[in-house]
Amino acid sequence: MQIPEKRFTRRGMLALTGAAAAGLAIDACSSSSSSSGATATASGTVSQSEINKAMKTPTTLTFWTWVPDISKEVAVFERQYPAIKINVVNPGQGTPLYTKLRTALDAGKGTPDLSQIEYQYIPTFSILKGFVDLRPYGAAANAGKFVDWVWRQVTGPNGEIYAYPQDTGPMGMLYREDIFAKHRISVPATWDDFATAAHKLHAADSGTYLTNTADNEVAAWHGLMWQAGSRPYTVHGTTVGLALDDAASKKVANYWGGLVADGVISTDPDFTSNWYQGLDTGKYASWLTGAWGPAFLAGAIKSTAGKWRAAPLPQWNSGQQVAGNWGGSTNAVIKGTQYPIAAAKFAEFLNTNPTTTAMFNTQQSLFPSLKSLLSSASFSSYKSPFFGGQQANKLFAQISATVNVNWQWPPFLDQSITDWTATVGKALGSKSNVAAATTQWESQLASYAKAQGFHVTTS
Repeated sequence: MQIPEKRFTRRGMLALTGAAAAGLAIDACSSSSSSSGATATASGTVSQSEINKAMKTPTTLTFWTWVPDISKEVAVFERQYPAIKINVVNPGQGTPLYTKLRTALDAGKGTPDLSQIEYQYIPTFSILKGFVDLRPYGAAANAGKFVDWVWRQVTGPNGEIYAYPQDTGPMGMLYREDIFAKHRISVPATWDDFATAAHKLHAADSGTYLTNTADNEVAAWHGLMWQAGSRPYTVHGTTVGLALDDAASKKVANYWGGLVADGVISTDPDFTSNWYQGLDTGKYASWLTGAWGPAFLAGAIKSTAGKWRAAPLPQWNSGQQVAGNWGGSTNAVIKGTQYPIAAAKFAEFLNTNPTTTAMFNTQQSLFPSLKSLLSSASFSSYKSPFFGGQQANKLFAQISATVNVNWQWPPFLDQSITDWTATVGKALGSKSNVAAATTQWESQLASYAKAQGFHVTTS
């Protein structure tokens, strides 16, 4: 996942524009490089003797990643497989990495053996044939180790396995318990409850908002659509269905557009100095965020430590438990590697080994995608001082089990982000018709996709 700038070099989770999908015309799909090494086909399986030989053969793998201090986890692998050396390279976080990777794939040279890839960018690079299918290297045997919806994110339409999940961001609500108590606000169980609380709080204190719906944060908006049951993107090869204004999306847009128009929710850009200050001073009484949010808040703001608590997102229907996701990334083996066996086994080790996966959580505060870690006592029983001793890990592990498995991303996400900013984001910031903006979003994106050679169906 991308973590916010207080902890990484760049702000995390903010969807970025103008990146990997640039020039994503269908006729470019054949431009990715071919492997120069012996690679099994999807129907074949590499034998254990071949794996044993590869893991004992002196090899250096180049790994592009933005995860800080990942050399700690890499060292665990290298101790177990001393013949394999990992050259860790940080080419930038998010867009800079994707741009360089696309350039290298187009050129047929300069690609790494492995790369960090966020879930939402897997379709972009899979349609460019940029990944090695990991099935021949035993990846399918690991499917049951990961949360179901997460594994779905790395699986292709014909069963291809494009990457190993590393971390996730199931969404919940972080809130100021002291502000809620002062104004006698109960933790909202439904979005109707949330709207009532938003009006009550702002009426009592005009300088305080129940939350901030950032007009620059498409990643959070996607997560809210995900929770509501929207299916904005359906992908079948080069046929893409767009339903950015389906009933669920309209529901989200009408809801938040209404609260914004009423002036009870702010729309300040997030991950700015003013936004950080707003969280720390009580301007925003809650933050709807991914499971990485608790660790982020604890490191980003200090003066309100102990006053925050975590809860599930409010539900559209009373009694339901459904969540969306915001954030998370994977490790993929890149087409063109001369060492597909070693690269595949390194990715597998890094994301399934009990030691390395636990380290990602304790050292880099990544939220796990591995079932065994999510259910472990050491993980779930941790009482966070920042959250008043609450077991936030346990709560978000429960939330993770409720994320809808059917969400898909488009192979031109960057353009969708650009169009959202120009339509929905603009409407939020100007307090204009957000629901109408979703129709504009779909129309603009459909025009782009058709121009790139995709067959597009719309809602």
